Amino acid sequence: MSEYLGSREEKKKALKEIIKSLHAGRGAAEAAAEFKRLVGSVSAGEIADMEQELIREGVSPEEIKALCDVHAAVFKEALLENEKPELIPGHPLFIMKHENAEAEKALERIEHLAVQIENGAADAAELYSRLKEQLAGFRENLSKHYSKKENIFFPYLEKHGITGPPSVMWSVDDEIRDLLKQLAAKTDAADVGGFEPKEFRKNYAQIKNKIVEMIFKEENILAPMLLEHLSETEWAEIKEQDEQFGTVFSRPAEDFWVPRPAAGAGTTVESGRNGGAVPLDTGSLTPEEINCILTNLPVDITFVDKNDTVRYFSQGKERIFVRTKSIIGRKVQHCHPPDSVHVVERILSDFKSGRHDSAEFWLELNGSFVHIRYLALRDEKGEYLGTMETTQNATHIRALAGERRLLQY
Repeated sequence: MSEYLGSREEKKKALKEIIKSLHAGRGAAEAAAEFKRLVGSVSAGEIADMEQELIREGVSPEEIKALCDVHAAVFKEALLENEKPELIPGHPLFIMKHENAEAEKALERIEHLAVQIENGAADAAELYSRLKEQLAGFRENLSKHYSKKENIFFPYLEKHGITGPPSVMWSVDDEIRDLLKQLAAKTDAADVGGFEPKEFRKNYAQIKNKIVEMIFKEENILAPMLLEHLSETEWAEIKEQDEQFGTVFSRPAEDFWVPRPAAGAGTTVESGRNGGAVPLDTGSLTPEEINCILTNLPVDITFVDKNDTVRYFSQGKERIFVRTKSIIGRKVQHCHPPDSVHVVERILSDFKSGRHDSAEFWLELNGSFVHIRYLALRDEKGEYLGTMETTQNATHIRALAGERRLLQY
């Protein structure tokens, strides 16, 4: 039985001291024993509070990320003892759990193929081809799974003041993505004769362990936090955004959960569309016409206001980067992976100071040439109003040559 009988604040203090001792080099087994003796039980919310307070006190998210698997190991037994909610098929967390189960199956299939090749299977060339195909599909689906979490779940936690754990989790997601990318590149670069299954399995085992640990954190830390803080209305919004992502790995066969939408949902939008024309510098447009034009532009647009808050994004038919309605009202810094936030901060700082008015990037993405521009928006007096991001698939434009002066569809 735990010796811990204090208040929530005292409990948080004890948790912090245990984690600080881990960061100072203490062994995980010793820390886990002290946790069991002093504290005994812990909720996902208490872990979130503790991590956020450590970050406020100056512990960097990178340092927490580096030891997050050790943190989970210390709390694992207690978290497993917590009561698990019964999730209705179709609920966003049920879908998350289903995707995690499918990810674990895919991990086993890839490892089984590598074992068969290592054991000298006669059809090694075919197995190797299947392994590369399975690995590519797994990478794509796992990245979409993480992207859903980062672009749908995290914004809602941030709205409830929870920023520390999402930041740490996003960093680990990116680390897993990078490790899988490196493994796939090395695997694709060799033919079956140059493939070293023992080395592959060694590297793969390390990545697999990180993925399995993330699954544990999603289901035993992230999910309880979401259930504790989110309203039925917010879950309804999440369900709608989840469906925009389409199938990840596979879709659950059953879908019983029906969210209850907020009272009066859609009223503001409809009344706006029926309103009069908005006067502009060179004409006037109705709200419906403005929305239609922005939606059909051959570029994706995102607007961030002068307070760094995302206010708008265009919802085109084929967006290049994922945007979900949950980012509206979110600080733009929270919309980017922690490793790239410093670039965002520098651009915004340069725009606000007037040092620069634009920043430009281009990259190769899934066979497409993508052009990205950030533009400072200023009023007639030169006062900074915000930043507009435009993203365009410029593959077709880049390939154009000569002239076309006659109509041709």
